[in-house]
Amino acid sequence: MNRLLRTNAFRLAALYLLLFVASVLALLAFIYFSTAGFIERQTEATIDAEITGLREEYTERGLAGLLDIIHTRSTAPAPHGDSTLYLVTDPALQPLAGNLSAWPRAEQIRPGWIRFPVEVRTREGTVTSSAIASVFVLHDGFRLLVGRDLRDAEVFRSRITRTLAWAALLTVALGVGGGLFMTRHMLSRVEAVNRTSERIIRGDLSQRVPLSGSGDEFDQLAANLNAMLDQIERLMLGMRQVADNIAHDLRTPLSRLRARLEVTLLERPDAQRYADALRETIAEADHLLGTFNALLSIAEAEAGSRRETMAVVDLAEIARSVAELYEPVADDKGLSLTVDSDTAIAVHGDRHLLSQAIANLLDNALKYTPAGKVALRAHRQGGMARVEVADSGPGVPADRREAVFDRFVRLEGSRSTPGNGLGLSLVRAVARLHGGEAWLEDNEPGLKAMFTLPVADSRIVPATRNAA
Repeated sequence: MNRLLRTNAFRLAALYLLLFVASVLALLAFIYFSTAGFIERQTEATIDAEITGLREEYTERGLAGLLDIIHTRSTAPAPHGDSTLYLVTDPALQPLAGNLSAWPRAEQIRPGWIRFPVEVRTREGTVTSSAIASVFVLHDGFRLLVGRDLRDAEVFRSRITRTLAWAALLTVALGVGGGLFMTRHMLSRVEAVNRTSERIIRGDLSQRVPLSGSGDEFDQLAANLNAMLDQIERLMLGMRQVADNIAHDLRTPLSRLRARLEVTLLERPDAQRYADALRETIAEADHLLGTFNALLSIAEAEAGSRRETMAVVDLAEIARSVAELYEPVADDKGLSLTVDSDTAIAVHGDRHLLSQAIANLLDNALKYTPAGKVALRAHRQGGMARVEVADSGPGVPADRREAVFDRFVRLEGSRSTPGNGLGLSLVRAVARLHGGEAWLEDNEPGLKAMFTLPVADSRIVPATRNAA
C-alpha cells in the first residue's frame, strides 16, 4: 500500500477524485438549496393567495364577514397535510378569530413577513416547529395574520439532507474504490514492463512485454517495445554472427600472411623471393583493408553520416560509368555485359556510395555467372529510380534471399570464393540511406538484384532510353 501511495498513478487518480468529489458536492448543494428554496417559495405563494382571497372577502363583507370566514376555516376539519394558520386581532392584539391562541412572538424576516415557533398536535403528541406568516393591517388597527406550519417542509428538508449526505458518502467511497482499482490496474501494467526490463537487463533478450489484448495505449506501448526488443535481439544476433564471421574471414588471411613471412625468413636470403613475399603480403593486407573499408562504408551509410555530402547527381551516368569499368572483367570471363538506362536520372545522393553499390551488384553478378550474360538497367518508375542487375547464373534460393543481405553471409560453406560477404549489405545500407530499398528476385534462370531510391526532380528526367 505504501508503494501504491507513492506512485504517480495514485497521485493522478487522487487529483481526479478530488475534482470529482468537489463537483458532486457542488451539484448536491445546488440540488439542496434549489429544493429547499422551492418549498419555501411555494409556501409563500400559498400564503399570498390566501391573503388575496381574504382581502377580497374583507372588502366585500367587512370585518364581520372576515371573522365568519376565519372562524369557519379555523374550526372546520383540515384536509390531510393542510397546516394553514389564521388569526384576526383588535388594535390591542387581542384574538378575535383564528386557530392561534395569541399573537406570536415572532421575528421579522422581511417587511410584512414574520417567523415564529408554533406547537402542533400530532399522533405522537405536541411538537414544536417553525411557521412563517404574512401580516395584513386592516382598518382601525385590526390585523390579519395568515401563515403556514413548516413542519412538513422541515421533515422534507431533513430527508433531503440525509439523502444527499448518503449520496455524497457513497460517491466518495465509490471514487476512492475506483481510484484505487484504476491505480492498481495501471501499476500492474507498468510493473509488467518493469519485470520484463529487469529480465532483459539480466541477459534474457527473449523476454517480451505481455499484451492484454485490449488494444489500449498500454498495449500499443507494449507492442512498440516488443518490436524494439525484436530489433535489438536481431542486431545482437547479427553482431555475434559478424564477430564469428570476422574471426573466420580474417584469421585465414592473417595466418597465411604470417606463415608466408616466417617461411621467407627461414629460407636462404634472396632478394627476388623477398620481393615476391612482400607483394603477396601487400595483396593480403589490401584484402584485409578492403574488408574493413567495406565495414566502415556500411556503418557510415547506416548512421547517415554521409548525408551532408549528398548532391543532385545523374544515376544513369553513374551506372554507365561503373559498367565501363567492368567491361574488361566481363570480356575476360567471356560474358556479355549490357547496359540499358534512361538518358538521365536525377537523384539526391552520394556519388561515391551509389557507384560502390552498383559496382557491388555487377561484381557479384560477374563473379557467380559462369557463362551467359549480365544486364545492367537503370530506369525511372514514377517518382522512384530503379537500378537492376540481372544475370544467368545459379541464382539464390528464395529462402536465403533476405539472409544474404546480412554482413559476412555467404552461400558457400567453404568460403573459398574471393570476397568478404559484405557487398549486398553495403547495397542495402546505401539504398536505405537514400530513402529506398534493396531486394533480390528470380531471373528464370539467374538472379535479379535491384535497389530503388527517390528521384530528385521528376520534371528534368527524360523518358527516352538507350542501350549499350
